[in-house]
Amino acid sequence: MGDAFDLAAGWLQEHLLLPLLYLLGLMQWEDVSYGWALFAVYGAVQVAITFAVCMPLERWRPVERWPDTRAVTVDVLYTVISRVGVLPLFTFVLFYHAQVALNGFLADHGFVPPTLERLLPFLLDQPVLTFIIYAIILDCADYWRHRLSHMFRWWWALHSLHHAQRQMTFWSDDRNHVLDDLIAALWFGAIALAIGVPPLQFPLLVLLLRFLESLSHANARVWFGTAGERLLISPRFHRAHHGLLAAGQRSCNYGAVLPWWDMLFGTADFGRDYVATGDPTGEEALASGSYFAQQWAGLRRFAAAFARAGRSPIG
Repeated sequence: MGDAFDLAAGWLQEHLLLPLLYLLGLMQWEDVSYGWALFAVYGAVQVAITFAVCMPLERWRPVERWPDTRAVTVDVLYTVISRVGVLPLFTFVLFYHAQVALNGFLADHGFVPPTLERLLPFLLDQPVLTFIIYAIILDCADYWRHRLSHMFRWWWALHSLHHAQRQMTFWSDDRNHVLDDLIAALWFGAIALAIGVPPLQFPLLVLLLRFLESLSHANARVWFGTAGERLLISPRFHRAHHGLLAAGQRSCNYGAVLPWWDMLFGTADFGRDYVATGDPTGEEALASGSYFAQQWAGLRRFAAAFARAGRSPIG
């Protein structure tokens, strides 16, 4: 399997990335282009695995059936752009260079670069446990990023694009405004740098967490039982967050993968059933427009919210 990934990445590097870098005058990135290509292949495989797991669940026990699914097709485009294009660029190339620069800066000023193993020596020679703890910390950080995106009017204006989908499926996980994605990437990357996530582990952490997030968005009547619901976020638990009333301060269930943070900080709601989704406060283009129409509508809402921010408090 590893050889197949290597061959696919080599072909992608040789026939697409290197010619593109040469055309754009960016050959200084040549040394990391193979890694970028490899994780693009991993991203494509992840999309295939997500489809293989979630599509049967949605066909087996769907929450809703729709005669027209063109809105879902746009979400597929979001996923391909994010998982196969932008995500590998961020998770390998940019994070790698950011970590090299940070470690070099710290070393030049007499500081030891941060790692979780230095803080917790018992994690030395425990790579699996360390990986799990990294995932838990990053998931907690993502809970707070997500919760804050519902608290600030300008941020909600961007994040509301994600909530506008009335036909929520596992494809909807990547349905975000590019500015919201940029904030999330910087937030996630900064936390990963602060705790010293190794460059080769970072993409794997992202792939694992994003797969579980996609599962939680599935249009499927799936829950994990009373105990299981408190260990891992299910489609039922997360759908409550996307409910028609789940906007702004009234929302619940902010967690991405683990419900622990909602339980700890008082935002968990295990009682809501499979509610209808969407954001009726936004314009129709956010829900059913093309990719570019959604992005433009989100930008307009962001500009309007930002202009009002100085005149009235967050509702």
